[in-house]
Amino acid sequence: MHRFKVWAPRASRVRVQVNKGLREMNPPAGVDDHGWWHLEAEDAGPGTRYGFAVDDDDQAWPDPRSLWQPDGVHGLSCVYDQRAFQWTDKSFQARPLSSGVIYELHPGTFTQEGTLYAAIARLDFLVELGITHVELLPVAAFPGHFGWGYDGVALYAVHEPYGGPDALKRFVDAAHGKGLAVLLDVVYNHFGPVGNYTGKYGPYLTETHHTPWGGAVNFEDWGSDQVRRFFIDNALMWMRDFHMDGLRLDAVHAFVDRSAIHFLEQLSAEVEHLGASTGRQLVLIAESDLNDPRVVTPREAGGLGIDAQWSDDFHHALFTAVAPQETKGYYEDFGGLAKLAKSLEKTFVYDGVYSKHRNRTHGRPVGALDQHRFLGYIQNHDQIGNRAQGDRVSSIAGLERAKAAAALVLLGPFVPMLFQGEEWAASTPFLYFAEHEDPAMAKAVRNGRRREFAGFGWKPKDVPDPVDRATFERSRLQWDELEKPDHAAMLDWYRSLIALRHAVPELQDGAPGNCRVEFDEQKGWLVMHRGPISVAVNLGKESVQIPVQPFTEVVLPGGNGAAPERTLTLEAGGSAVLRRH
Repeated sequence: MHRFKVWAPRASRVRVQVNKGLREMNPPAGVDDHGWWHLEAEDAGPGTRYGFAVDDDDQAWPDPRSLWQPDGVHGLSCVYDQRAFQWTDKSFQARPLSSGVIYELHPGTFTQEGTLYAAIARLDFLVELGITHVELLPVAAFPGHFGWGYDGVALYAVHEPYGGPDALKRFVDAAHGKGLAVLLDVVYNHFGPVGNYTGKYGPYLTETHHTPWGGAVNFEDWGSDQVRRFFIDNALMWMRDFHMDGLRLDAVHAFVDRSAIHFLEQLSAEVEHLGASTGRQLVLIAESDLNDPRVVTPREAGGLGIDAQWSDDFHHALFTAVAPQETKGYYEDFGGLAKLAKSLEKTFVYDGVYSKHRNRTHGRPVGALDQHRFLGYIQNHDQIGNRAQGDRVSSIAGLERAKAAAALVLLGPFVPMLFQGEEWAASTPFLYFAEHEDPAMAKAVRNGRRREFAGFGWKPKDVPDPVDRATFERSRLQWDELEKPDHAAMLDWYRSLIALRHAVPELQDGAPGNCRVEFDEQKGWLVMHRGPISVAVNLGKESVQIPVQPFTEVVLPGGNGAAPERTLTLEAGGSAVLRRH
C-alpha cells in the first residue's frame, strides 16, 4: 500500500494514475489541509509508476516531490522506499567545517564512467590527499543525459544517469566509511527551463519578481507557505534520508523574500533542529554575491544563521594577482596586491566602497565574524566553466603561479575548497555543457553562449558548443595524467600544503586578526603570516629578495631546513612556506 499526496491548492479535481488507470483523489478536507490531495492505493508500492492529472487533464504529470524518475524528468514518477537501504555509517561524525578541506566534484566528469558508483573508487585518492568534505554539484534530476545540474526540475529525485537514488546513498555511505563528509549543492532559486511541471499544481513561481532565469521562486506571495515547505522539506530530506552532512545553497542573492522570517532563517533553524535531534553536525553554505555578513551571522545576533558562504572577493583578488592580464567583466574591480592583502585580512574587498563594475557602493565590513565562515578558492565550477574555453589557472597563469595561489588558499584564513583535478593541474578543461532534447532550446543555449563571449572578442567557432556531447566528454578528468612529472609534482605540492594545514593548529584559526599581510606592489611580492607559518609569493615579473625575520626552516618546497637571515630570494612566480622561531 502507498499513500499518494500532492499539493494543488487551486485545483477542482486531481486524479492519480496508478497501474495505467486514473483514480480520483480525496480533496483537501478544510483549511488545515492547505490544498493537499491524497489517496491510499492498496496495489501500489516500491517500483510502482504513477503521476497526477489536474483538473481536466487526461495526461498524468510527474510528482513535484518524486523521489525517483527512472524514465527521465518527463516520464512518470516511481514509488521509492527511503527505508530500504541498509546504512553502515551509524558511528560517522563529520569533521567541523572550520578544520575542513572541501573538494568540489561534478559526478558526470569526475570519472570516465560518469556515475556515483564509479566515483566511489576514487574516494581513497581524496583521503590520501587530505580532503575532509566532498561537495557534489547538483544531482537533482534534469532533462537530458549531461549537464552541470543547475537546471534541475525534479528536485527530490537523483539524476538517473548518475545511478539514481540508490547510487547516491551508496556513495555517501562509502564516503562516511572512509571518514569523508559529503555536502550537496542544491538550487532553490529557480527551476530549469525544460521539464518543470510544478506550475501545473501550484504557484511555485511568481511574476511579482524576476531573476535571470525568469519568475522568482514564490517565497512571499499567495501560497508561499507550502512553497517554502517544498524547499525546506527537500533540504531536510537530503540530510535525513540521504545522510548528507550539509548543503551548498546556489546563488542565494537571487532569492526575493521580504517576509518577517526570511526563507534562509527558517531553513537554518530547521536544519539546526534536525542536527540536534539526530546528534549530527550539519552545515549550510551559501553562495552569495551580496557581500552582506548578515547571511552568515547567527540568528540570535539578527542574521540569517547560515554557517558559511563562498568568498568571491578573495577568488577575484587572488586570480587577478596571479593572472594580471585578466581585466574584463567583474575582474575590472580587482588587480594588484593591495586588494589581495585586504581580502586576506578583511575578507571582503568591497565592504562598503565604490565598485566600478557595478557603478555603485557594494557590501559592508564583516566585523568580528570568524573568517571560517567564508570559503576560499582559486578554482571552482563557475570560475572555470564560465570562461569561453573552460581553462584552468595552471594553463592561464602557469604552473608556478598556480602553486603560489594554492599556497595562499590552503594555508590562508578561509576554509579552503578545491575543484576536481586542480590538485594535479589537470589539462582537461571544465566547459559549460547542457544536453537539450528540444532543438529550439538547444539553439537558444548555443547562440546565447556565443553572444555572451562575442563581447570578449571570441569568434563563434572558438566557443565550444554546450549542446555537443563532445564538449561534455572533453571535460572528463584524465586520471592517467597523474603518472606524468608535472602533474605528479603539483599533486605532491597540494598534499604537502594540506598536510601542513592539518598539522599546525594556528592554520586552523579563523578568528579576526589571525592573518597579517606584507607586500610590495611595485616589486610584486607578498608575504602572508599565520601563527608560526608564513607564505611568501613573488607575483612579479622578475626575481626578488623579500625581507624576512629569521626563520627556523623553509618548510616548502623541499623542506631543506635552509634559514634565510634577512632576505628570501624568489624567482618570478615562485613561492615558499616558512616556519618562524
